[in-house]
Amino acid sequence: MSKELAINDEIRDKEIRVLSETGEQLGIMTSRDAQLMANEKNLDLVKISPNANPPVCKLMDYGKYKYEQSRKEKESKKKQKVVTVKEVRLRPGIEENDINTKANNAIKFLKKGDKVKVELRFRGRELGHKDLGKQVMLKFIDLVKEFGEPTKAPAFEGNNMVVMIDPKK
Repeated sequence: MSKELAINDEIRDKEIRVLSETGEQLGIMTSRDAQLMANEKNLDLVKISPNANPPVCKLMDYGKYKYEQSRKEKESKKKQKVVTVKEVRLRPGIEENDINTKANNAIKFLKKGDKVKVELRFRGRELGHKDLGKQVMLKFIDLVKEFGEPTKAPAFEGNNMVVMIDPKK
């Protein structure tokens, strides 16, 4: 359905198929006759299916209908879970306390339900010692394994070793 539906006098079609407020068919009639019928019942004539042949219109309380739609929309937004990706950056020569601090931050993120992207940066001569970086990354994964698990093994993206860690359910 489109966001804005044609209602009452906005309906310009010669003939339309009309449905009652309960959904039963009232038949095909001119838009003027249908509008008169809607006015008698204190309802709006709303074009719900403009592409049909002839277009389908329904007798309904349009204000109430819009209110119900907005309620449904709000309800569906409440049920959505937004997953954010937090990033933690490491270096191959990181010290023990520093890696523990970074791991604790990552654990906080994982407890909240966020994904964590761990990026280990290599600069200059560090690229010659990728094995040291791999050890640091595996140690970090081991520190957070209770709260999250990597989606796949650490992989290189340019000069960085990257791994995504998803929270455990």
